[in-house]
Amino acid sequence: MALKNNLSLLEQRGALKSYFPDAAFSAPSVHQLTFTHWVQPTPLSIRYQVQLVHNRGESPKVYVLAPKTLALHPERTSLPHVYSHAEQRLCLYDPVEQEWSADMFHVHTTLPWAVEWLMHYEIWVGTGTWNGGGTNHTSAKSEPLAA
Repeated sequence: MALKNNLSLLEQRGALKSYFPDAAFSAPSVHQLTFTHWVQPTPLSIRYQVQLVHNRGESPKVYVLAPKTLALHPERTSLPHVYSHAEQRLCLYDPVEQEWSADMFHVHTTLPWAVEWLMHYEIWVGTGTWNGGGTNHTSAKSEPLAA
């Protein structure tokens, strides 16, 4: 059995910087990486500003910063498949199933997953049906996935 080598936040930052040289980075401490960048899921999509926050020893979190309020489907009252509607914190993987681990680069996992989430979000706005898969969220901050 091969041992996993957890990537340092410095290694994550270097990989992100190599793929996105114009992205904004901030590091409030040596234990946190904050990456902010604009993405566009498809040529017909609007641009979204996303922020990835990764604290050492924790799973990364991804937020949509712009637009400040994501549009909703007319028949829905909250965003699908998010950890927090108010914060626009996206659910990109199941931590219980360990779909992401600290030996994986964000440029190959977390960020492409965020762009894919945004593509499914745009379809959901038009149809009201979430086709992005994943686990149902039933907290007060998010709605169950549409059937």
